[in-house]
Amino acid sequence: MARQPAVRVARWSATHPWRAILLWVVFVAVCVVVGGGAGAKKATDRDLAVGESGRATQIMHGGGLDEPKVENVLITARSGSLDRQAAQRIAAEVVQRMRALPQVAGVGEPSLAPKGTAILVPVTMRGDPDSAKSRVAPLLKETAAIQRAHSDVRIEQVGPASVANGLDEQIGKDLGKTEGLSLPVTLLIMMVAFGAIVAAGVPVLLAISAVAASTGLYGLASHIFPDSGTVSSMIMMMGMAVGVDYSLFYLKREREERERGRDRIDAIEIAAATSGHSVVVSAIAVIVSMAGLYLADDVIFSGLATGTIIVVAVAMLGSLTILPALLAKLGRAVDRPRVPLLWRLTSRTGAPRVWPALLRPALRHPLATLLVSVVALLALALPALGMQLKNTGTDELPRTIPVMRSYDRMIAAYPDEHAPHQVAVRAPAERAAEVRGALRKLVERTQRDPLFAHDQTVRGQGPEIRASADGRVHIVSVVSPYDGNSRQAKQGLRELRRELVPATVGTIAHAEYAVGGDTASNLDFGTHVEEKLPLVIGFVLLLTFVMMTVTFRSIVVALTAITVNLLSAMASFGLLVLVFQHTWAERALGFTSTGTVIAWLPLFLFVVLFGLSMDYHVFVVSRIQEAARRGLPTRNAVEYGITRSAGVVTSAAIVMVSVFAVFASLPMMDMKQMGFGLAAAVLIDAVVVRIVILPSLMTLLGRANWWPARMPTGPRAMAGEENERLLDDLRVS
Repeated sequence: MARQPAVRVARWSATHPWRAILLWVVFVAVCVVVGGGAGAKKATDRDLAVGESGRATQIMHGGGLDEPKVENVLITARSGSLDRQAAQRIAAEVVQRMRALPQVAGVGEPSLAPKGTAILVPVTMRGDPDSAKSRVAPLLKETAAIQRAHSDVRIEQVGPASVANGLDEQIGKDLGKTEGLSLPVTLLIMMVAFGAIVAAGVPVLLAISAVAASTGLYGLASHIFPDSGTVSSMIMMMGMAVGVDYSLFYLKREREERERGRDRIDAIEIAAATSGHSVVVSAIAVIVSMAGLYLADDVIFSGLATGTIIVVAVAMLGSLTILPALLAKLGRAVDRPRVPLLWRLTSRTGAPRVWPALLRPALRHPLATLLVSVVALLALALPALGMQLKNTGTDELPRTIPVMRSYDRMIAAYPDEHAPHQVAVRAPAERAAEVRGALRKLVERTQRDPLFAHDQTVRGQGPEIRASADGRVHIVSVVSPYDGNSRQAKQGLRELRRELVPATVGTIAHAEYAVGGDTASNLDFGTHVEEKLPLVIGFVLLLTFVMMTVTFRSIVVALTAITVNLLSAMASFGLLVLVFQHTWAERALGFTSTGTVIAWLPLFLFVVLFGLSMDYHVFVVSRIQEAARRGLPTRNAVEYGITRSAGVVTSAAIVMVSVFAVFASLPMMDMKQMGFGLAAAVLIDAVVVRIVILPSLMTLLGRANWWPARMPTGPRAMAGEENERLLDDLRVS
């Protein structure tokens, strides 16, 4: 036992508690300070670009023609019709005041909406488009000042930078909400699990410190793997979930050994050799799964993978170092102060009563139980075959964000105010005139096509063919009258790429061209995910198989682990489709269905779900293997391992489900779908897979579970006080 690294670390921490505690505090503080000083690097448009739209972005950037950020000041009536003369005077004031700002490169002419219901003033920002969000505050302040001076009309600002600013504020509120809800809920669950306040607080405290340290570490890592905007939420969600779980596994086993009469250090060592070892394997399983996302070759997945790997590794490190030190220092005070009723429930000795009853069908009728449960999960997974994917767009952003309500009013007044398709061309400078002529022909052809705005104008301005200083790069915008995620916009994009652009620009020798824009980016990203999905899934399955085979010395355990976890993941996908592609759950979860699932979620959820499923699988099967190595028959070993671990796994699952459910309550559709998918999968895994499918499958396989390894059999294997205790524990069943 002492030769295991986890045991050696635990023993050192337990015998030098103050040193271990001080080292952990210093580690967390250094991570927070250094990471905060470095600052998190946000992903740019170029980082996020993939496929042909990515090539268009690179062509434009190479020619110094990055699309500038344009904000719009919208003037509408609060009620009734708009007083045009008064609105024109206000628009003139907007033009004058915006031009005076150093952050503004230019202000366009005010334009009246087609139906006369609004006036729009375009404001082009100065500087790098990627950092426009950090410079938009003076414009928003100016717009607010004009609004205060003219309270009889509605004056609001809409644009990429102001939307990004509003999203950041919403994400900040959401994170505050998750902290305010998840911490007390988690603490309450821990009190129910342990029946004592100190024991309940230790896992929560360690999870919080792991999240803090990981946030700082990711600040450094983000300079290699930039943040696409959701990594901080992922660190918070996963850190609270696995941080509490790992401590829970360890604490429960240490308490169990103390109840058997072990002294403090021996109990900690046994907990390290068993639960600590399971924590290490579980954490590695999650890390291995998340590492598969790097194969997607995408900044969104790379950032999410990096943040999750960091927080899982830090949570594992904390459970192996600071936790033994705290347990050694606290001693039996960890079970103080006791909550009377809860303490009596959690401190009962002897075999549990509920779990053997729940396991009875799987153990007595394994084949029938397995068939029924597998068919049920497959039926639940069936809707996943009709999954429709869509990138996060304006439709998915919550209207609780004020700027999104302003956006809706702008689109209602200016239906053509959609992000255009951008045609980028790179050719030798001597062919510049030929390129411009081809682009004009392209625009002329689109004017006769109902998929594009007929006059190819934006607020009355003709299409501008922009050229780089060296004459090698040209771009033109082709406006669509439809929402960027609509069927018509996508059809127009395909027509541009397959017919119109090749027939015009494509005839120029040595010309490189690509069609970009928001519609193209969304479509290309979905295609990119579909192409990478088999590679990532194959990687995760292969490495998980290898890791489980090495851990349990059994090919059969590895294969069954992969099979049951696949079932769990697919069933959660089916639930995701049932809930979010239909309208029946809109009121309960507070969302408006778009009939789609967020494009990046299936790949990401598969990887996370597989890792988390392995977390419970390792813990449960380790307890079963413990009993089997002592010579218990398979049925008894399965019953002992699951009944002895079911309480811990259930408590851990409840913690995870509660944390994920908080995210499912958020207004951001990305977080809502991700939280719901994870909560559903963990619930299915803990209830159906661990109590029904796994025991029935392992009972059917018998001693073949451990092939090619062999388990001891016969009277000698059953000798000893420990095995007598095992058999006594099982007599109730």
